[in-house]
Amino acid sequence: MNNRLNYYQQAPEAINLLIEQENYLNQQCSAHEVLTLNLLELVKLRVSQINQCAFCLDMHHDKANELGESPERLYGLNAWRDMPFYSTQEQLALEWTEHLTKGNSVDDDFYTRAVAGFGEQGIVILTIAVNAINSWNRICKVFKPELGSYKAI
Repeated sequence: MNNRLNYYQQAPEAINLLIEQENYLNQQCSAHEVLTLNLLELVKLRVSQINQCAFCLDMHHDKANELGESPERLYGLNAWRDMPFYSTQEQLALEWTEHLTKGNSVDDDFYTRAVAGFGEQGIVILTIAVNAINSWNRICKVFKPELGSYKAI
């Protein structure tokens, strides 16, 4: 049983802002050529692996399954550099994801490669997506919502 407070009940306006951001990201990735919903879920899973957020791992694994991700791509994500399952675009997105999640600064070469790979709007959307899941990970690690409780929403 979880004895932590319900963060949504305590600050619904703040949490709704994060939910609106998720809706925006989903809408943008639904229409983007490169940043697809599948790639967005891979990014969310990778960040959640790095941050060891059980709740988000559970949720985004389920969502990736619903989008048709293969088991190999899901279990291989933690070692994506050594797995043959990811496109060049996906590898660049995962590299960007890890780089930002670990708090590394972005040098000009990496920035140029990322903009070339995703376009100007795309790199902004990807950066916001990485920021968003890092935020959710931190919220969930503090308040420890019950695994699977997202299914009731």
